[in-house]
Amino acid sequence: MSGRVLVVDDSEVIRQLIRVNLELEGFEVVTAADGAECLEVIRRVKPDVVTLDVMMPRLDGLRTAARLRATPDTSGLPIAIVSACTPADLDLGEAVGVDGYLGKPFDPADLVALVRRLMRAGERSEAFRPERTERTDRG
Repeated sequence: MSGRVLVVDDSEVIRQLIRVNLELEGFEVVTAADGAECLEVIRRVKPDVVTLDVMMPRLDGLRTAARLRATPDTSGLPIAIVSACTPADLDLGEAVGVDGYLGKPFDPADLVALVRRLMRAGERSEAFRPERTERTDRG
C-alpha cells in the first residue's frame, strides 16, 4: 500500500524521523513545520493522510484539525495526532474529529500501522461518501 502523507511538526528531527519511517514502507511524505504551513501546502499536495503535532507555533495541531474538518475539500481527510498528548488534548481532538492518536515517543511500527489504518479508512470513506444520504439503522 502506498499513499501520500503530510507530516506536520515544528521539530525538524521528528519530521525527518516520521518521514524516514514512512518512506521505508513505500509512502510518499511531504512535511510542514506548523499548522499554518500545513493549510498552505495541503491544497497543492492533496495528501491521503495528515499527521499533526499538537504544540506548534502560529497554528497548533488541534486548531489545524478543526480548520481541516470545517473545509469541504478536507472534511473527510484522515487526521492523526502524533504528539505527547494530555487527556485534555485527546478530548479536544475527539471533539474536532481527529481519527487517531500516537503518543511521543512512539514506536515506528505503531506509526506505520496507524497511517496504514487511516489510509484504508480514507479509501473506504471516499468510496462510500455518495451513499450517506439515508440512515439505515432504524430499528
